[in-house]
Amino acid sequence: MIKHFLTLMCAGGFFFAAVGCDVEQTSEGELPTVDVDADPGKLPEFDVDAPEVDVQMKEKTMKVPDVDVEMKDTTVEVPDIDIDLPADE
Repeated sequence: MIKHFLTLMCAGGFFFAAVGCDVEQTSEGELPTVDVDADPGKLPEFDVDAPEVDVQMKEKTMKVPDVDVEMKDTTVEVPDIDIDLPADE
């Protein structure tokens, strides 16, 4: 449960870090010409300033439910996938 919570917290932190990025295009892109003596194309350049994220752990006391789970065997239907690859010719 704690692992799942920490995973969600980290994912949320990365989401806010990605949303808070400041992206500026610093040059235009070019496609190569189509003749036989074509020069290579040029990709656009970007200057990205990402926010700084500081994640720390601290202890906090809170009320959580105490759940007892009884495990039992049950038959359920699950997918069975067979893949036939084409023969090499």
